[in-house]
Amino acid sequence: MTKRSLFTSVSLALPTYAIAASVALAEAPFPIPDTMQSTCYDATQAIDCPAAGEAFFGQDAQVADTQTSYTDNGDGTITDNITGLMWAQTPDMNGDGDILAEDKMSYEDALASAQDYDLGGYDDWRVPTIKEMYSLMNFDGVDPSGYESEDTSGLIPFIDRDYFDFAYGDTAAGERIIDSQMVSTNLYVSGTNATNDATLFGVNFADGRIKGYGLTLHGQPKPFFVMYVRGDTGYGVNDYTDNGDGTVTDASTGLMWSQADNGEAISWEAALAFAQTANAESYLGHDDWRLPNIKELQGIVDYTRSPDTTDSPAIDPVFESTQITNEADQDDFGWVWSSTTHSNWTDEPGSAGAYISFGRAMGYFDDVWTDVHGAGSQRSDPKLGDAADFPEGNGPQGDAQRINNFVRLVRDVE
Repeated sequence: MTKRSLFTSVSLALPTYAIAASVALAEAPFPIPDTMQSTCYDATQAIDCPAAGEAFFGQDAQVADTQTSYTDNGDGTITDNITGLMWAQTPDMNGDGDILAEDKMSYEDALASAQDYDLGGYDDWRVPTIKEMYSLMNFDGVDPSGYESEDTSGLIPFIDRDYFDFAYGDTAAGERIIDSQMVSTNLYVSGTNATNDATLFGVNFADGRIKGYGLTLHGQPKPFFVMYVRGDTGYGVNDYTDNGDGTVTDASTGLMWSQADNGEAISWEAALAFAQTANAESYLGHDDWRLPNIKELQGIVDYTRSPDTTDSPAIDPVFESTQITNEADQDDFGWVWSSTTHSNWTDEPGSAGAYISFGRAMGYFDDVWTDVHGAGSQRSDPKLGDAADFPEGNGPQGDAQRINNFVRLVRDVE
């Protein structure tokens, strides 16, 4: 591995020249539904989708992956026609018609309550894995960061409201708007977070992220929203083949990956350009590479691995990852860009790109740099700027702002 130092919108119609993606993905045992992002962005704003050869070409909105498809079963359950999973339609656990703080459960209570949960005539409901939960993420949502009102009626969450019930945090109960974290079964293998608390990976459909959340809050068990799932328990399990030519095929998704990342942290615009250059040069024998969307990228996270427990990134060892020195001067592994913009509620709605932290998800918390959200988190980074302008990170946990991240290309298996 190469060791490097970190520091040496307007909704537009999908363009007719969208890059075609294989419909065979829906036939794989681990099909990844599209992010449903429909707007193209430059480094700050919504734009007309660019043509091949132009800057910012090949981003998420231009790739026609397997579109989401749901069936409302009319009994409080929703079937995902792509993944085959069946979901509880609402996190309204007390059935009073409102989704409030009182509907939330601790991790332990969510696990226990699944045993007695009876919906739609089924008795095999369970707490979802993080990959199952993330399959519902919809990136036409808008992060409410920058929103200054408590009126959430005009906000757009990261889940399909035509099928699923959703609520932002219960401000009347003292919660923040973004306190809409969903429970999963995935505890962080490193054990603890910045406050030395056991940590759970949760999906937040309010702000469009996966983060590690402590299991306690103010000395009490932390409450999470709960959406139970049922169906094949094999969803999200990868099936890799090292092709011996610098590529790795995942039979579970029908995707082929570059075995190594690009070896250098670069901007989001440069990451998109890297894919275009790779295709012009028939990189690794193929000319149809792309920057993966964020759901494809999250699909190769290995939540059994982390820098602290396996001395590796949170990815299968069949892959090669560039080693770095992080903000705390630790040996670590880089974050990886997706082609997905993380739209936000500011006058520069396209200014952030979504990434996966295969290494530690660093933040400046309690005056020190630490792994605040866990290897395997999905957060966002500015597309432009200088990391030196963020000496204490950004946001409540001081999320590190690196600006430049790594690239791992993907293509559809033919």
